[in-house]
Amino acid sequence: MSSEILELAEQVQLNCHISDARHGTDYGLCTYLMKMREYYRWEQGLPYGETLDKDAVGDWLSEREALWDGLADEEYHPLALGEHWLDPFDVAGINQRISDLGYLYSADLAQSGRAQFFLTRLLAHERGADGFDLWVGGEELARGLHVPPALLLGRDIYLRRNALKQLLWEKYDSWQWGRPDNAMGRALACYPFETDIDAALEHMTEREMAVVRDHEIGEYRAGQLLGGGWEALLLRVLGTPAELMLRAVRDNLADCLQTLPHLLDDPGDGASLHAWVGNLGNMRKDLFPAVLVAYEAWYAKGDLQPWRDCVEQGQTHWLSVARAALQVDAEQPRGVIAGRIMALVEAARL
Repeated sequence: MSSEILELAEQVQLNCHISDARHGTDYGLCTYLMKMREYYRWEQGLPYGETLDKDAVGDWLSEREALWDGLADEEYHPLALGEHWLDPFDVAGINQRISDLGYLYSADLAQSGRAQFFLTRLLAHERGADGFDLWVGGEELARGLHVPPALLLGRDIYLRRNALKQLLWEKYDSWQWGRPDNAMGRALACYPFETDIDAALEHMTEREMAVVRDHEIGEYRAGQLLGGGWEALLLRVLGTPAELMLRAVRDNLADCLQTLPHLLDDPGDGASLHAWVGNLGNMRKDLFPAVLVAYEAWYAKGDLQPWRDCVEQGQTHWLSVARAALQVDAEQPRGVIAGRIMALVEAARL
């Protein structure tokens, strides 16, 4: 690795620390402690499944929180690449200088305005027929506490293989506590977690990368249908329950357009169908109970047709809801938009 990339990784990591200083405690206590434990594992390069030393983790946690205390009021730093200083959100400009070297950078404002930055090794790049560029990152050289496995930024889709692997490890680690008979447990049972954690994680990550890829392409397709006003609407309701609802609406639309049709056409052993349901957040489940009914019908009787019917209905329904939200944005004063959108979406459960 060149000295230039090493220096870039240090600069990106500093911005990750600043973001963590601002947003690290946004999580509930249990989730925060779990994510900090895995953050420690990543920094130390420790394998999944290895028991972590509680004292070492505790000392590291105290040091990290002290670091954050000193960074909470800092602005995000520009990044130096050679003689050039670049805005940390100039993703295209930075990648133009490092992609040929085999590295991938991204930055964005996620839910509730949380900034996220990462620098990875570039594994693959493809250009979609309908105009998107898809980038796949592997080993992470710089990252924050929040590690979403994928990101859509304009026409660019970023997939983070190692971030997905960590997410799946967290799902398995959490499931072990009570071992409930639920969708995620059924997904995990399709892999040899009890005998070979490394092999199980590799196999599951490989399969779920295809699902994440489909979801992000679905998000891109949804964006093409909704137009640029959608991102402006999200900014208008940033940090409110309406933002969470709108993100859930678009996620439901994306999966009905792309992810679920592919999964239902080739369900295989059902592992990814179980995992899709197991990964649904509470907001999406609350707004889309019909898909859970369809899942249970398939699990009980092996009949995919109710699920296919639900997905076909969902394509029309969630597009209609999203467009109605855009119309609210166009017609209502800014101060009442969030409340009106919440009422609209709550009345549009499927």
